[in-house]
Amino acid sequence: MTSTTRRRSTRQLAGALAGCILLATVLTGCTSARSSLGTSDSACYLALPTATTAVEGHGRLLGVHLFTLTALEHRAPQLFEKLATPASSQRVCVIAFEGQFDTNTVSAPLGQPSGRLAVVVSTTPANHLLGTVIFTSPPLHFGHPHIG
Repeated sequence: MTSTTRRRSTRQLAGALAGCILLATVLTGCTSARSSLGTSDSACYLALPTATTAVEGHGRLLGVHLFTLTALEHRAPQLFEKLATPASSQRVCVIAFEGQFDTNTVSAPLGQPSGRLAVVVSTTPANHLLGTVIFTSPPLHFGHPHIG
């Protein structure tokens, strides 16, 4: 083997090795284990059984949000006003269901006597039900943003 051939082989080997290292680094970042669902609202998914029980299994899940009480008061004052929140609770889960609801078909009913939206609010991490507020229109946006 000549020195030119040796240098070319060494460069090709170094390039292939660098490419493999780069690929391994990228794949490791994409496939690393995660302990959450990748959203800031992950803690509230533990409240889903409580919320489903509160609406007695009726309706279709619209969405889940995690709020501090201060943020909830600013983002959804009409929802916050209807809650009798304990001072010890700092974070709440807000879970919305779409369907036909009235005060006889939900637990801890608040708000209107009937409506097409039930918003369940519970503390986190204790999962204590603060109330199920019935609305005719959503007090918050519960859909997922779409790009493009």
